[in-house]
Amino acid sequence: MKKSIIFLLFLSNIIVAQTTRKYSNEFLNIGVDAAAFGMSKAVVATSNDVNSGYWNPAGLIGIEDYQGALMHSEYFAGIGKYDYAGFAMPIDGRSALGISVIRFGVDDILNTTELIDSEGNIDYNRISLFSAADYALNFSYARQLNIEGLNIGFNSKIVHRIIGKFASSWGFGFDAALNYEKNSWKFGLMLRDITTTFNTWSINASEFEKIKNAIPGQNQELPETTELTLPKAQLGVARNFAITRDINLLTEIDLNMRFTKTNDIIASDFVSINPAFGFQVSYIDLVFLRGGIGNLQNETQFDGSKQLVLQPNFGVGFKYKGIQIDYALTNIANVGNALYSNVFSLKVDFDYFR
Repeated sequence: MKKSIIFLLFLSNIIVAQTTRKYSNEFLNIGVDAAAFGMSKAVVATSNDVNSGYWNPAGLIGIEDYQGALMHSEYFAGIGKYDYAGFAMPIDGRSALGISVIRFGVDDILNTTELIDSEGNIDYNRISLFSAADYALNFSYARQLNIEGLNIGFNSKIVHRIIGKFASSWGFGFDAALNYEKNSWKFGLMLRDITTTFNTWSINASEFEKIKNAIPGQNQELPETTELTLPKAQLGVARNFAITRDINLLTEIDLNMRFTKTNDIIASDFVSINPAFGFQVSYIDLVFLRGGIGNLQNETQFDGSKQLVLQPNFGVGFKYKGIQIDYALTNIANVGNALYSNVFSLKVDFDYFR
């Protein structure tokens, strides 16, 4: 039953598609790396490892050797699976490359469109299974500029989305980013979908005929087959504090901006801003304690009034000889404050194994 509901959510995401949409390719906004989740994703200014390919590709300049990363998380009681793998390497002393893959999907969904045969009989042998999944392949490049402390980065991404044999799409887009460091201060800017990310859908017309009247009065015609993802921006400011010789405190404030009106705490017709704050306390770069607050929303109540809601996050990490394991307790889907998920990630720095 739960997977049937999830399928309807995926399908409705296609049926109501418009040429330009407020929410599109939302799985690419979930994020990667348990360390970042623990800081409420306020990392655009400080990300400087393999995961920078997602958060701020300019941060790949911080890599000194090959690095790899893996992450897995689940939500909706394990129905939804979210996986990520990344790899990055320096090209020379002034540039670096990265590649990453993201998959978000719901598998083994019941297809009951042929449950009833032509004579009106129910035949459970006619039930089949399918998956609804989103994929993204991301290529990243970073370059150190002639201004000391200033780096630039770019992403090109290919998006593939599948809803069983009902529909599939291909899309592509680009991101651009900057980071700058001076003394103990760090600054970062990530511009996502700078040219808008274009998706074009291919819909199986015969399969659509079987379901178009499932909701009376709706879904009577084939939906539009193209959609554009609006640009987004993330601006961050961070600072390091040396508490003692062995203990360091990293803090960051980010502003997540969508160029449309949403339920964010700051919202207008031109831009909506969702602030996030994160911190990390590290002991001799071995043990990490993280926390943060983000996803500040003006949530509409049943009586029509607005209530401010926010999402606290927590995380820990441990690094030893090039292997770093991180954990975060967070709401990766941003679906209410009660639905928290456990996120685990692994990062390997191959420099320690040479």
